This record gives sequence, C-alpha cells and structure tokens, in this order.
Amino acid sequence: MEMYSVGFFSKLFGLDKEQKTIEVEPVEYEGYLIYPEPISEGGQFRIAGRICKEIDGEVKTHTFIRSDLLGSRQDAETFMLNKRKCS
Repeated sequence: MEMYSVGFFSKLFGLDKEQKTIEVEPVEYEGYLIYPEPISEGGQFRIAGRICKEIDGEVKTHTFIRSDLLGSRQDAETFMLNKRKCS
C-alpha cells in the first residue's frame, strides 16, 4: 500500500493553503478606499473585496464576498468597481 502525504491530498482537492498574495492598489471613491480582491474558484472568479474609510482617526473596514462568479479576474474587479456607483 502506497502512503500519500496530507499535502498531496490538499493539492489534489484544491485545498492548498499556500496561495499567492496579490498586492491590490485601492481605488478612491468619495473618501473610501476600495480594494477589489476576487477569489479564484473553479476556473472562475468570485467578486470580493474590502472597502475602507478613516473615521475619527480609526480605519473602518468592510469585507465582503458576493455570490457572483465571473470568467476572469479583470471582469470581477471591474464589476466590483462599477458596483460602487450603484450602492
């Protein structure tokens, strides 16, 4: 019987915790800093990110993940940035 490491199964099932960290440049909008941070999922990208604003010397952050999946990282980032105009 052949033995496999937990790392092998993690990679096989997409559970690899070592994902690349991507530096995101925020987009400023009406005093808020918007960080689009799409999540790669099954060959698509889930719309996600952070919205930050300094209030009384403290940075407040709202993190969110939407159910929407799009075909590319760029599409997910663009959708998030365009959505700010509607909210």
